[in-house]
Amino acid sequence: MPRLVVVSNRVAIPDPTGKGSAGGLAVALKEAFQAYQGLWFGWSGRVSSHPSPEPKMVDKGNVHYALMDLAPIDRQEYYNGFANRALWPNMHYRLGLSEFSRADYAGYLRVNRSFANALGQMIRPDDLIWVHDYHLIPLAAELRALGVTNRIGYFHHIPWPAPEVFGTLPGSRELLRAIADYDLVGVQTDLDADNLRRAIVQEVGATQQGVELTTANGHQTRVKGFPIGIDVKGFQQLARRPPTHRIVKQTLASLVSRNLIIGVDRLDYSKGIPERMEAFERFLVANPDQRGHVTFLQIAPTSRSEVPEYVSLSRATSETLGRINGSLGEPGWVPIHYVTTAYPRSVLANLYRIARVGLVTPMRDGMNLVAKEYVAAQDPEDPGVLVLSKFAGAAQQLTDALIVNPNDKFEVAEAIRDAIHMDRDERKERWRRMMKAIQDYDVSWWAASFLKDLSDYRGMSKVRSRIPVGQ
Repeated sequence: MPRLVVVSNRVAIPDPTGKGSAGGLAVALKEAFQAYQGLWFGWSGRVSSHPSPEPKMVDKGNVHYALMDLAPIDRQEYYNGFANRALWPNMHYRLGLSEFSRADYAGYLRVNRSFANALGQMIRPDDLIWVHDYHLIPLAAELRALGVTNRIGYFHHIPWPAPEVFGTLPGSRELLRAIADYDLVGVQTDLDADNLRRAIVQEVGATQQGVELTTANGHQTRVKGFPIGIDVKGFQQLARRPPTHRIVKQTLASLVSRNLIIGVDRLDYSKGIPERMEAFERFLVANPDQRGHVTFLQIAPTSRSEVPEYVSLSRATSETLGRINGSLGEPGWVPIHYVTTAYPRSVLANLYRIARVGLVTPMRDGMNLVAKEYVAAQDPEDPGVLVLSKFAGAAQQLTDALIVNPNDKFEVAEAIRDAIHMDRDERKERWRRMMKAIQDYDVSWWAASFLKDLSDYRGMSKVRSRIPVGQ
């Protein structure tokens, strides 16, 4: 059996205490590694003044972890710079926030090249290589330049924008040429797949064969939607456990007879958290009888605090929160509870279960697994209602949610009202259909489907003597 080699920006080594809160990618790839001996390669998260060109190795069961440190300039240019100030906003349709720097782009290419040089020494002839996300788009091209002919797949976890949007980014054509060096490219939705295929054809001059295949420079690339899922059974089990954590007990005690509305997001401008707060404000203004009878809990751990746009977002969110609570709050009742602590999955599962409304309204999102976790956590006999942005990939599957335009605060406010007043029979019927969707396409399906397609690849790849990306 071939070995599975996973490459991602960050490597998630299992916490030996079992107390850590695993990220979404770690949970998803745990399923993939069940069937393979594995190697997981990527950034350690450490910054070193003189990083070694060789990875540090850590062995855990059937998976070997290869960890690369970054120099301070690499972290600034590759991660904070091009990845998160240019690519991330562009791919979330926030062109006004996209800041391009030639130095940052050079750093992005340099880190990808150094990763390829280190990884190339570890590749075996029959390895399946699975690269993850926008930090590593050029990696296959760099590996091909080293003579690696293995099957290489790439999964893009965030949205892939329309060609007209991606094309505004300097260097976009070069990145499209690089992504065409993958054998299989997975994205979250059929719309993302269509956007990427059109861009490869229009910008690289590839030819399209059938619905999924493009051919450029004699190499065939399949671009296909693989909507990522969750561990449904595992999350259900967490949600069914008696609420023992202090946070859950305090939340239950503070609610009394109030309905809980919950939002859980990393603090990011793509999530629309200030806009969501303002929509909740509009709901309270339009429905004064609900004041004192409903509480909105927004959990939003901070991230990327070194990126200026995120500092501004944090400030704007706090100002919006203070204004709403100051103008609408009453003695004994605060409309919005806002916390920036990251809670374990077990705590979130309990909170989702007691929430009457799950408010998932990103301005743009590749999938959004919070929506699926909220559905999985519900009590089948008395489920809550999911209010979901139409710009989240999950909206393509969870069509029985209340689908809203997050830019329209009145529409979101009306959906909150409808969710609060929805009768139990309708809530149960909507929940059953959404549960079937997340069970049919869970995380095991996602990993197995992608790897099967990559294993079955029979494209026109050939050994190519290429100039690496950016040279």
